[in-house]
Amino acid sequence: MPTAPAGPSDQGSSRFTSRSMPRSTSRFTSRSTSRSTSRSTSRHELPGRDDGDACPGALRLHTADDGALARVRVPGGVLAADQADALAAAAERLGDGVLHLTSRGNVQLRGLGAGCGGELAEALGSAGLLPSRHHERVRNIVVSPLTGLDGRGERDVRPWLRELDGLLCASDAARALSGRFLFALDDGRGDVAALGADVVLRAAAGGDALLGFAPGVPGGVSSRGPDGGSARDSARDSAHVPEVLRVAGAAAGRAALIAAETFLDAVREASAPDDRSGRTGRTGRTAIWRVSELPGRGDGLLAETARRLAHTGIPSRRELAPVRGREPEAGPAEVPPGIIRNPERRPITVSVLAPLGRLSAAQWRSLATLAREHGAGELRLTPWRGVLVPGVAASRAARSLADLAAAGLVTAPDSPWRGVSACIGRPGCAKSRADVRADAATALGPAGGLPVHWSGCERRCGHPQGDHVDVVAAPGGPSAGYQVAMARAGAGRTGAPLTGAATGREDLAAAVTAARTRPRTPPP
Repeated sequence: MPTAPAGPSDQGSSRFTSRSMPRSTSRFTSRSTSRSTSRSTSRHELPGRDDGDACPGALRLHTADDGALARVRVPGGVLAADQADALAAAAERLGDGVLHLTSRGNVQLRGLGAGCGGELAEALGSAGLLPSRHHERVRNIVVSPLTGLDGRGERDVRPWLRELDGLLCASDAARALSGRFLFALDDGRGDVAALGADVVLRAAAGGDALLGFAPGVPGGVSSRGPDGGSARDSARDSAHVPEVLRVAGAAAGRAALIAAETFLDAVREASAPDDRSGRTGRTGRTAIWRVSELPGRGDGLLAETARRLAHTGIPSRRELAPVRGREPEAGPAEVPPGIIRNPERRPITVSVLAPLGRLSAAQWRSLATLAREHGAGELRLTPWRGVLVPGVAASRAARSLADLAAAGLVTAPDSPWRGVSACIGRPGCAKSRADVRADAATALGPAGGLPVHWSGCERRCGHPQGDHVDVVAAPGGPSAGYQVAMARAGAGRTGAPLTGAATGREDLAAAVTAARTRPRTPPP
């Protein structure tokens, strides 16, 4: 599925902000907007946005110890085979020859040489991977990877992806979203809804969409019952029951963009200078990047979004969504490697995992070639650092899977690499205390169990959502060992230590194996 082209700004639907709202009815007033206007600040600028959002992009490179890093957004993880070829060529010509998959289904190129930014931008633009240079870092959209392929889910949400990506690229206001802001389009199975996105669209029975915000935010995970009373007094009670807006599926993309733009106006309100203290914003912070960082955890955001939807002619109904599918406590539903069949006997999907998210250019091209010659002409990158090749004939699938296994990719569902992730570690990152990838490879343990994430420092870059084993290099250098902990869903990044002191390398495999076999958080 090709990415949506950039187009002119749609003033009537995709660019709805508090400026167009009557001042007397807007929940988030235009106070901060009018102040910025008096300083000749453009509509898409926000206080402190440019000086703190360090997320790399394809045009804004990040300097690392192993060279420059580019993060190429791939909305929904969907790449045409020719686009995949262009990425492989760029990795070989300009970088270290490796393609790195991220936990949002994007692609990173590392080891880039100094001064290659212009050549990289030209290559990506020619491949259709930069439909709007002003929006390249905000096109963060994860989609249920198997939507439309395996007969599960309420509907195929790829039309939502095309619409939302096009609307994002056409929205001047959306340029102010940070590179960390995330949309999730879930086809109803609950896989990407569990990834902690800021704005979530979830397919519902009857063709509708359920629109909500990040878990832990009022209007993201409900703390109130449908009658306004405590959710604990409701028959549908659960602190984990999302409170959402039900909208027509045909309006899902527009509704998601309006929700994001409502968030931006809430940021302007919270970031207005405090006349008494001189601080930037009511929180004393220079910037708010994500919905969960709003003061009061975004109280009122869902109600304001509903009002703005009505203003643009999109009816919505506020409700508590039924608990179904997988929730964060159960861990995301990682797509297993192997052959994924469709109950309607259509062509099947070949699924592989890349160990620690790394693919050589040769491995990458083998997938692109399979897609082009024997598949539907596209790859789908998953948030679990896997790659899907849809549309492969059943008679070809087993041979293709064997070829990919011989190339070094994970094709067996019982592989010990399943659920194992790591930051880049040494030598690529100066902050890392160890070569975590090499150490992870020596301590895989048996297949199955909890996911495990290896980190070279307390930042824990790329860590998964939900319950997982948290393995962090201890201070003191490579010989200091690792701290092994259990990270529980909703408990923040720091896990509960499972060992009193750092575990040395000789005992690391046993410690990680024991931790991965511990039970997950029980359902509420």
